[in-house]
Amino acid sequence: MKHIIITKPYRFVPPARSRFWPRLVGRVLPWYLRRSHGVESFEVLGADRLKASLDARHGIVLTPNHCRPCDPFIVGLLSNQLSQPFYMMASWHLFHQGLIQAWFLRRMGVFSVYREGMDRESLKCAIQAVAGAERPLVLFPEGVITRANDRLNHLMEGTAFLTRNAAKQREAKTSGAQVVIHPIAIRYFFRGNVEATVTPVLEEIEYRLTWRTQKQTPLLERITRVGNALLTLKEIEYIGRQQTLELEPRLGAMIDSLLAPLEREWLKGKHDGDVVARIKNLRAAILPEMITGEITEQERTRRWEQIADTYLAQQVHLYPPEYFGSQPTPEQLLETVERFEEDLTDTVRIHRPIHAVLQVGRAIEVSPVRDRNAETDPLMARLRADLETMLGQLKERRPLPA
Repeated sequence: MKHIIITKPYRFVPPARSRFWPRLVGRVLPWYLRRSHGVESFEVLGADRLKASLDARHGIVLTPNHCRPCDPFIVGLLSNQLSQPFYMMASWHLFHQGLIQAWFLRRMGVFSVYREGMDRESLKCAIQAVAGAERPLVLFPEGVITRANDRLNHLMEGTAFLTRNAAKQREAKTSGAQVVIHPIAIRYFFRGNVEATVTPVLEEIEYRLTWRTQKQTPLLERITRVGNALLTLKEIEYIGRQQTLELEPRLGAMIDSLLAPLEREWLKGKHDGDVVARIKNLRAAILPEMITGEITEQERTRRWEQIADTYLAQQVHLYPPEYFGSQPTPEQLLETVERFEEDLTDTVRIHRPIHAVLQVGRAIEVSPVRDRNAETDPLMARLRADLETMLGQLKERRPLPA
């Protein structure tokens, strides 16, 4: 968690405009994906749609779903195919994981965004890049890595704000010039034996729980038992007892037990938006004095504990209840066990072979003006509908076993 939350004054990290480094790195991307993420094969579909927008000189925003850490590299495969470098927004903490990584990210066209507060410099950079049609801009509207390929999380409204402002600027410069959004659906398929793959992870977790290895238990039941045990331990810690609710309200009650006391202290009880937005609002209130150092060490420790509670709330939120249904896919089983391991150890071992499919959606033209009569933002509703449709279609394209 402390690698994600940086208690230093924020400084915007701009992108480099190099074309050399994206072209060079593109040559080793398939090797890197095999070695570091288990992605041993891939497909890129619909690249001609993006090519048409590039040829038309539109300002372009690409909005992929974000279920795995390797998603940016999968998007890089699309960049390779079109010989077109992209810009990409990335959380500021990624620039604090070593000088080499920070140097490399900038050369690949990546620039920082501060997720714990308003980042005007990043927003200005993004709007100008899109309004000037310099390069397509990649942003992940879910805002977090979900590890859930079959559930699209809440999409951040900042996507619409950014693209509409870019459309206004582009229209002011060149009459009739357009800004478009291309939804990007990324779907991963596990092509190995899922039971043999996840069993070593489950055995380690069962050992942590002081259980005997549950070898004779069917895989789904085994995963469900582990999930129930891990959730029960946190309920006892924070609520004082195991809850007797269905899974979805049970998860919701756990999240509220973590966030509601913090919202009463820091936000006067307000809890606007989805869970990710609530967490962002809390961190924006808790962090400033931690950054300036205007608090005692005891208070600093207390606030770190509160931030840890927001982190746990996000972890709980990202477990899809439907993954524990009667007929989960191999990917849903794998993703659930990966999330168990990540939440317990902050690391996930590589599982292979994985087949990745990226599909470019049809261009969505961005109007500079929002229809205020609509109950929900029409642009975000269209983006969500297109992404969900594409992900559903890709799910049915299961490749043959490796």
